[in-house]
Amino acid sequence: MKILFFNIFLFIQLISFSALGQSNGFEVLKNLEIMDQVYEHLDLYFVDEPKNGTLSKTAIDAMLKELDPYTVYYHESDIEDYRMMTTGQYGGIGALIVKIGSDTYISEPYEGNPAEKSGLKAGDKILSIDGKSMLNKSSDEVSSALKGPKGTTIKIEIERKIEGRKIISVTRDEIKIPDVPYFGMIDKKTGYIKLNSFTQTAASDIQSALSKLKGDGMESLVLDLRGNGGGLLIEAVKIVNFFTEKNQVVVTTKGRVKEENRVYKTLDEPIDLNLPLCVLIDGGSASASEIVAGSLQDLDRAAIIGQTSFGKGLVQRTYDLKYGSKIKVTIAKYYTPSGRCVQRLEYYDKENGDKAQDVADSLLKTFKTKNGRDVIDGRGIEPDIKIELLDLSRLSALLLSENHI
Repeated sequence: MKILFFNIFLFIQLISFSALGQSNGFEVLKNLEIMDQVYEHLDLYFVDEPKNGTLSKTAIDAMLKELDPYTVYYHESDIEDYRMMTTGQYGGIGALIVKIGSDTYISEPYEGNPAEKSGLKAGDKILSIDGKSMLNKSSDEVSSALKGPKGTTIKIEIERKIEGRKIISVTRDEIKIPDVPYFGMIDKKTGYIKLNSFTQTAASDIQSALSKLKGDGMESLVLDLRGNGGGLLIEAVKIVNFFTEKNQVVVTTKGRVKEENRVYKTLDEPIDLNLPLCVLIDGGSASASEIVAGSLQDLDRAAIIGQTSFGKGLVQRTYDLKYGSKIKVTIAKYYTPSGRCVQRLEYYDKENGDKAQDVADSLLKTFKTKNGRDVIDGRGIEPDIKIELLDLSRLSALLLSENHI
C-alpha cells in the first residue's frame, strides 16, 4: 500500500511538472523520487517509528535554508504567526518584550490589552511561563510561549524591583498591534508619526494621523520608520502616494517568472505635495520601509535622516498549500524610481559555507535622483543626513527599556 502511494504520488508529480523544460523537469523529478524513497525507507525500516510530521517540516526547513531567510514554510500550527505579520492581529497578552543579556523583560504593555489589565509593567523580568523557565530563551521563544488561543490563561512569573517575585495570571485575547502606535505634534508646526509595520491598515492609519495633525496646525512632518522591518508592498506604495503626484512610479519588481515583472504607480491624488517631509531610518528599517524612504529620496520629496537601512530589496509572495499550510517565496527584486536595488546581501552565490556575502563593491552602480543627486545600489538606503547610533551600556539599555530615560 505504501509503495503504491509513492508511485501514485510520483505519477501526479510527473503530470504537474510536464510544463517544465525537459532538462529542468527531469532534475526536479529525479530529486523528488529520491526524497520519496528516503522517506519510504525511513517509514518502513527505521528502528523506532518516525515522527512523520517533524521529519517533513525539518526537511522542508533545511531545503529552504539553502535559499534565503525570507522563503519560509508555515506549518498549519504556525499560521498564527503568519496572520500577525499580515494583519497585525494575534492571540496573546498584548505586550512588547525586549531581550537584555540572558533575560527577557516586558518593555511595553499595550494600553487596554490583557498585559496591562492584569498588572504587568514595563521593566518586569519574565522568569517563567506556566512553570517553564524563560532564562536564556530567545525573544522568539518567549514570544511564542506568550501567544495562544483567545480565552486561554497563562501564569507568568515575573521579578519586579522592590516588590520582588510574583506570579500574574493573564487571559489571552485577540491583539491588534497598531501600525501607528503614536502620532502628535513636536512643536506648534511640526507633526510626528511613528510607523511600526506595514500591515493591511498601515496606509489608512497614516492617512488618519495626517488628517488629525493637519487639524492641529501641522506645517511639516517627521515620519519615523526606525525599526520598521517592512510588510506589505502595496501599503508602502499607498503611503508614498500621500506625498507624490498621481501616476508616479514608486517601485518596479523583476523576477525569474515573467508575471512578477510589475510596475507599481500611485493611483490617487496626493494628500499634500508640498508638505516639508523628513523620514527617519536606521539599521532596522527594511523592505517596505526602504521602498518608502528610497522612493521619496529618489524623487527628492523628503530628507532621509538617521543610519543606513538594512538593505532588503527582495519581494515575497505567499501561496496556499494543502492542509492549511502556506509557503512564502522570494519571487522578485524591487527597484526604486531611480532604478536601484537596495539589496545588500547575495544569498545565491555563497562562498564561505552558509554565510551570505555583501554585494561586491565592483558591482555597485550609481543612479540619479530626480534632481540629479547620486545614490548607489546594493547598500540599503544611505541617509541624506547621517546621525551616528548611540552605543548604550547595558545599564542604559535597561533604564531605557523601563522608560526611565
